[in-house]
This record gives sequence, structure tokens and C-alpha cells, in this order.
Amino acid sequence: MDIHEYQGKQILASYGVKVQRGYVANNPQEAVAVAKQLTAETGTGWHVVKAQVHAGGRGKGGGVKLAKNLQQVEELAEQIIGMNLITPQTSAEGKKVHKVLIAEDVYYPGESETSEFYMSVLLNRGRGRNMIMYSTEGGMDIEHVAETTPHLIFTEEIDPTVGLQGFQARRIAFNLGLSGNAFKEMVQFVDALYKAYIGSDASMFEINPVLKTSDNKIIAVDAKVNLDDNALYRHPKLAEMRDVREENPIEVEAKAAGLNYVDLDGTVGCMVNGAGLAMATMDLIKYAGFEPANFLDVGGTADAKRVELAFRIILKDPNVKAILINIFGGIVRCDRVAQGVVDAYKNMGDAIKVPIIVRLQGTNAEIAKELIDNSGMPILSAVQFQEAADQVKKALS
Repeated sequence: MDIHEYQGKQILASYGVKVQRGYVANNPQEAVAVAKQLTAETGTGWHVVKAQVHAGGRGKGGGVKLAKNLQQVEELAEQIIGMNLITPQTSAEGKKVHKVLIAEDVYYPGESETSEFYMSVLLNRGRGRNMIMYSTEGGMDIEHVAETTPHLIFTEEIDPTVGLQGFQARRIAFNLGLSGNAFKEMVQFVDALYKAYIGSDASMFEINPVLKTSDNKIIAVDAKVNLDDNALYRHPKLAEMRDVREENPIEVEAKAAGLNYVDLDGTVGCMVNGAGLAMATMDLIKYAGFEPANFLDVGGTADAKRVELAFRIILKDPNVKAILINIFGGIVRCDRVAQGVVDAYKNMGDAIKVPIIVRLQGTNAEIAKELIDNSGMPILSAVQFQEAADQVKKALS
């Protein structure tokens, strides 16, 4: 589950990470009010107006602006709230901005130059360990840094039996070229950041940039956070941070209905029971020369009501040109699934305007094929995997 920058900073602050302070606003009037409050609390004279959407590269899209007075705070908030923000990480349509973060200016003059660093905590799946990835090249796309100057990216793997060690935090501060108070603050920052990552059951914490201020403080200026959905039951307050307006509406509807659905870019809709079979089905579609339009796992039950719901969700995607149903009848008998498909097709009437290919294998598979073939419905049936692929190719040719 992705969350907004201001929410990520709330988590960080609760674990002792120093962050760029700010308040969220839903309209220009609120923006001015919280800017005044921020000035009273921090003494900041300038304010940063930051669009709150689940996407990186907001500054490049015009979603991060500096306001030098309260009038500019109001004007910039009015410009940003309601805009469709297009960044390298959004679709061509962009994402609508519903709120902004009014943050303090942390690039104030002082005894030394400011420095920007990149830092993230994530799972190294190949090694089965968490790792901290960091670089002196903060504020830039880390992918560009990795491509052009890979020697400037460092990693620190964490042994799960002992956790982050003090010498590792000190090595990070040293590799970033810090000394004095900034060195001490970075050691504390890394320790608190890792505790926040572990404590919130996160999949990723990305801070870009981590700023060394002109008075040698280390603070998180940004926070891109992804929380593990499977662990949210342990964190009800974090689960409340979900903003469904930022998510694919079809995926939100499917989740509410208890279906595992992921929207993709292809033209062949998939309805499958079991994640492994779903992955194999998507491979099958690609081998047939097409692209899957979705991942949809209906689970262990596939009665008429559930199949109809799955049909309706798949057909919300206008790119779907055919639907492949691939069910293994282990827990549920194939003939019951076949009857569910036929009943759902009848209930939906003319709503289904694309070819339906049904491949059923397992208990009573032959009976299921007869049910579909004799239903009078324009449904293509298959028993073998390759046969299903051939039916898809035939239907879309």
C-alpha cells in the first residue's frame, strides 16, 4: 500500500527521524492558515507547496513550488490543487491532486553548504535480506545515477539475526563524506529510519533527498513509502492511511469484493483460480502472441454470483477483446464452475460483447465441457492448455 509523503513523514517522526515539518491542506484557504501556523512554530519565512499524489517526480511535473509569502502560498495552492499532475511515474492522463503539503523551507543560509543524499531501505529478494541503499547524489533519479555513475551507489545489507549494527550506520555516514555533528546526526538518522521500516512492516522507505542543512542537521525532505498489505492487520492506524482515490478504481472494487485483481495493459482478460495458475495463464496468453489485460484470481469458489462479479470487473477495462477462464477443479468441481459460467452469461445478457474461452481441468472436466458445449451460449470450451491458447488466437484473429 502506497501512502502520501506527509503520512510517511508522520511514521518517520514517530520513530525519531527528523523531517521537514509541514501540514496538509485541502484548499487554498487551509494552505494559508497552516502556513501561518508553521511560521509561528518553526520561524520559516518561505514555504514549499507540495502536491500529494502517489507518484515520484512531482517537481518535474510542476507539483512542487516555493512560496516566498502568504499570497504566493494561496496562489500556488490554488494552481496545484485540482490539477492533473503528470510525472515520469504517472500515466499520460496524470493524477488529480486533492491536497497539498505546506512545508518549511529547510534550505536556509548558514555556516556550511547544504548537501543532498539519497537513501532507501528495502528488501534484497535475491539475498533474502533487508538492505540500505544510499548515494551522495541525492535529488536525482536513482536509476540515472545507477546507469551513469554506479560507483556512487552504496549498499549495506542487514543480517536478520542481529539487525542493523552501529558500525554499519557509521560506515554509511563515512561513505557520504560527513564529519562532526553531521556525522553523528546521520548515524542517528539511519538507525531511526531502519527502526521505522521494520516497525511499520514496510516494503520500502525511500528518502530523496536526505538533506544536510547549513547548520549540519540531517533531515528527511521527502518520504516515499510502501507498506506491506499482508501486514496491515497488525497496524490498523496505518491501514487507515489508504487513499483509494490514488488507486485504480477497478482494483479497489475488486478488493472490496474479495477478488485478487491487478490491472495490466493487454487485451485478453483472465479469470483463474489460484495465483500460480494465473501466472501460467498469463504466460500462455503471451506465448499465443497476445498480452494479458489483468491478473484475476477468483479463489477457491467460482459459483455463478462470483463469476458474474468477475466478468463485470474484467469488462470495465475497455481494452479487453476476449476473456480466458482457466479453472482447475480441485476444491471446486469443474461442472459447478461450468454451470456458474453459463448462469452468469445468461444473467448478464448483452453486457458480454467479447469472446469467452473456458478451459476447465480436474474433477468432472469432461462433464463441464459438455455443459458448456450444450448450453447454447457462444462460449468456446477447451480441456488442454494448448487448446485454450489456440481458441484465444482463433477468437482474436
